[in-house]
Amino acid sequence: MDKNTVIGLLLIGGLLIGLSIYNSPSKEQLALQKRYRDSIELVSNASQKANAQQVIANEVIKQQAAYSDSTQTDSIRNIELQKKYGDFYAAATGEEETYTIENELLKINISNKGGRITSVILKNYRTHDSLPLTIADKDSSAFALLLNNANKNINTQNYFFTPQQPAFSVSGSSSKSFSLRMNVSPERYLEYIYTLKGNSYLFDFKINMIGLADVVSNKESIRIDWRERALSTEKYKDGETNASTIYYQLQEEKETDYLTETGDQEEQLDQKINWVGFKKQYFTSVLVAKQGFNNSKLETKSLIGSKKYTKEFKASLELPYTASNLVSYDFSYYVGPNHFQTLKAFDMGFEKQIPLGWGILGWINRFAVIPVFNFLDSLNWGYGLIILALTLLIKIVLLPLTYKAYMSTAKMKVLKPEMDEINAKFEKEDPMKKQAAVMELYRKAGVNPLGGCLPVLLQMPILFAMFRFFPASIELRQKSFLWATDLSTYDSIYDLPFNIPFYGDHVSLFTLLMTISTLLYTRMNSSQFTGNAQMESMKWIMYLMPVIFLGVFNNYSAGLSYYYFLANMMTFTQQAIIKRLVNEDEIHRKIQEHKKKPAAKKSGFQARLEEMAKQAQERQKQANKKK
Repeated sequence: MDKNTVIGLLLIGGLLIGLSIYNSPSKEQLALQKRYRDSIELVSNASQKANAQQVIANEVIKQQAAYSDSTQTDSIRNIELQKKYGDFYAAATGEEETYTIENELLKINISNKGGRITSVILKNYRTHDSLPLTIADKDSSAFALLLNNANKNINTQNYFFTPQQPAFSVSGSSSKSFSLRMNVSPERYLEYIYTLKGNSYLFDFKINMIGLADVVSNKESIRIDWRERALSTEKYKDGETNASTIYYQLQEEKETDYLTETGDQEEQLDQKINWVGFKKQYFTSVLVAKQGFNNSKLETKSLIGSKKYTKEFKASLELPYTASNLVSYDFSYYVGPNHFQTLKAFDMGFEKQIPLGWGILGWINRFAVIPVFNFLDSLNWGYGLIILALTLLIKIVLLPLTYKAYMSTAKMKVLKPEMDEINAKFEKEDPMKKQAAVMELYRKAGVNPLGGCLPVLLQMPILFAMFRFFPASIELRQKSFLWATDLSTYDSIYDLPFNIPFYGDHVSLFTLLMTISTLLYTRMNSSQFTGNAQMESMKWIMYLMPVIFLGVFNNYSAGLSYYYFLANMMTFTQQAIIKRLVNEDEIHRKIQEHKKKPAAKKSGFQARLEEMAKQAQERQKQANKKK
């Protein structure tokens, strides 16, 4: 840039500054412009405020209208609910929630819908496939009071109960309680209270009806509807089904009875009962009423086509009712194992649900087998060894009978040549004459023909008692021994790809061993069945029975088959020892000496037999004369 250029730029700048000063507004003009702008802003703010107020007013109008509509809708809805649900309409709606109370043995889930127990988990037990063992579940169980209100039938299972508080400990004890109410109003309600008493399978259940005298219109009774579809928890479902039924105790006689286990049954009870039990194979649910149940209707139904359930139980139970503003019912629940000592400890007859057999079979199991088994169990041995020891003790107790039976068999064996002579002599004679001659031989020889049968018959109650004891023993459940993974059910060494009628779809080795040993035992003792036509036919029956048992026991408790196998093997051993100690020549000598003595007085059996022979001969003579 040169000098002239710089001078030109300065002159232009000065000119622009001068023009700016010359054209700037005066103070009066600036004040006028400010007043104009303020007026415009004031008008704009007033317009915006008016618009905002109008918007607020419109929103208030909308909210008032919506509130009015909602109030009207709720009012109409309440009227409709009241028409449908009666005075309990406030409890007719809600959201289902589940609450839990538990101790070391039980975990009890309770739903606010119906206020009922939806499931009970037994913490110390598992299903056969190692899942938590649940007694019933939400979908398979039901419990409700059936009430009348304003000519409406109220089923409490359809209503919502309000929990009053979480599970709490009762002051001064280890008990835990949980309370729910089905409200008419805060002062009028139906209340359920569940109370766990320490670590026990038995817990309390109380029903309170507060201020409902003019609400509940039942006249003389209120009914409980209790139902359950029993969940399958064991390996062999058919056996589980056949071991499940309903038990109950009559109040007056204190006797326990039950519905049939092997089929469906419905029974109406006119007598008052103390408790009802939904008994499964190894577990049971029992509801006890301290005031008792009247006019009970019980029903069982097998769910054959179901893989999940075994049987359906239904109990309609009546409670006495008198209208009052304070009505209470006290109950106890037992949900737990069918363990004899556990059930017996409550002194309510619960242990009668364990099928130990009737009459003498039950006595043998209750007063002999179970105490010995419990003693052996207390030694902490394996259950295979316990069954072995139990079998050995039983065989020792029965040894005198076994010895007597063997001696009788030996005497019959010594007399066989003389029996053959009698059979040949009277072959063409009247059979009654031959029978009389045989009985005379027995009398002279001092031999009782029933001497071998009676000891065996006396042992039969123990054999049948064991048949009841082992399948009912929860102690064997899921206890293994050798190849048997569960002694309470069948053992299988081979699963068949098909099902054989009357046998099954598997091969039980313990059952095979029991059958083979029984056949060998029958063969060893078959000599006593020779020489007599009736005995000969019995021999084939004795051979047939083990074959039948092969099919029956194939699906039974492995512990039972194992016991029978051990019993047979011990019997072989006993007989082998006795045979070495017994001299048949000496027996023959004593029999011959006895024949020389005056014949003993005829027994009543011999006298009746001879009288029958005479009567038969007389009838034969009369028949021949008519011809």
